[in-house]
Amino acid sequence: MSVRLWQTFLKLKPEISITFLGTGTSTGVPVIGCSCKVCTSNDPKLTRTRSSLHIQTPEKSILIDSGPDLREQALRENLTQVDAVLYTHAHLDHITGFDELRAFCWHTDTPIPLYGSPALLTELKRIFSWAFLPSNQYKGYIKPNPIETHGSFTLGATTITPIPVIHGSVETQGYRFDHPGAPSFAYIPDVKTIPESSSQLLQGVSHLIIDSLHMREHPTHMNLPEALAAGEHHSVDHLYLTHLSHELDIEATTPTLPSHVQLAFDGMQLSFAL
Repeated sequence: MSVRLWQTFLKLKPEISITFLGTGTSTGVPVIGCSCKVCTSNDPKLTRTRSSLHIQTPEKSILIDSGPDLREQALRENLTQVDAVLYTHAHLDHITGFDELRAFCWHTDTPIPLYGSPALLTELKRIFSWAFLPSNQYKGYIKPNPIETHGSFTLGATTITPIPVIHGSVETQGYRFDHPGAPSFAYIPDVKTIPESSSQLLQGVSHLIIDSLHMREHPTHMNLPEALAAGEHHSVDHLYLTHLSHELDIEATTPTLPSHVQLAFDGMQLSFAL
């Protein structure tokens, strides 16, 4: 087989791909008004939009959270289809791009499924009440289908398990993904502590994407040492750090990390052949 035919064959093979749409904390990076080394850097890996993830399986296009940078992220990554949105919690840096979801509703009459905890869906309905009203009949506009998460559910062949965690004074929700033929992975962007019951749900996860705000202690987010400890506790093969502040410089931090740990960056992609 020629090299060109082999490359074409590889592209046709089914896979799961993960794209880090955003890897920043609620302020984003650069931070407005800041002149630190990271905020003034020309390194594109240090431009961090608000945290979000896109997962493409052979059957479904899955978005996690719709933050204020969703339009920019979708244009950058040529994201043109979303079959479902999974929400972690209702903090503004994770939901205020809600109106941008209409771009994924223009060419379908099927309501877009929005998965989340009962508390999350209650907040979405309160903040974006117009979208959930029976009077929302405009063709092509957002037609949300809110679905409460109570245990595992499936999208296509992927089993998705909510992972309840503590984020300061509120409970947020990460997600575990299991697809036949692919390593299990989990995404937990906003967390301070993982209860033992949720820790058990992470058993056997190979790739963990987790909150790592900065080096110093924070009351509602894991810092770098806590994120590393979480990866070690769950014996993951690969640990990716996200929800990063401007206090973590990739160039300075990477040499201090174990070989299986990486600071994620906007546009970074992982793929698993099936």
